[in-house]
Amino acid sequence: MDWRDRGFVLSMRPLGERDAVVSLLTRDHGRHPGLVRGGAGRRLAPMLQPGNEVQAVWRARLADHLGAYALEPGAAHAGAVLDSPRRLAGLAAICALTDLCLPEREPHAALFEGFAVLMAVLAADGPWAALMVRLELEILKDLGFGLDLSACAVTGVTESLAFVSPRSGRAVTAGAAAPYEDRLLRLPAFLTPAGGPAEARDLADGFALTGHFIERHILAPQGRSLPSARQRLLSLLGSGAAIC
Repeated sequence: MDWRDRGFVLSMRPLGERDAVVSLLTRDHGRHPGLVRGGAGRRLAPMLQPGNEVQAVWRARLADHLGAYALEPGAAHAGAVLDSPRRLAGLAAICALTDLCLPEREPHAALFEGFAVLMAVLAADGPWAALMVRLELEILKDLGFGLDLSACAVTGVTESLAFVSPRSGRAVTAGAAAPYEDRLLRLPAFLTPAGGPAEARDLADGFALTGHFIERHILAPQGRSLPSARQRLLSLLGSGAAIC
């Protein structure tokens, strides 16, 4: 059996001296691994960098086999961010997180489209960090753990939302949270219905929010933790001027 699909490289690990097992995020077949013959060699290694877009043909005798990929290069997003440590770290972080969180071979079309937009914005040096926080929220939503940031869990109002319960994932206004706000997660304005800027503090709060629920709901039950690439990104974002 075989199929053809558009995909993005999430990870590559050598298999033997020449070959590699590549994990792709594909539009219609989800996160899907496959063998790339010669993938560990100099000719193909540049195409197999995380974040790069490819056109993939997958073939296997049975659907549950590893199968083999034949790949054609698309947009080389990895090369476009090499001159920026932050953008390179952002690309590495979202690829590692997506590879770690998504189950194999389950399509997530909306998440794929969001990932494609983020790769393009990263390559163009656009406002990518807030977009990455939103994509992490989309990962939670697609896996059944979406947060309710539309209204206050206590009062039902949609204005002045400032915190999120670390247990329920529901938003709370500053007034309703006053007695116990030290036990809540901060909700950055850019994630509220009213919207707002994404300054350095807002981005830190956004990544702390998504990281808490991704680790709690998706990774901890599997005995895993957030990837080191994401921790490196947060260190870089906290070391200089704000980006949005």
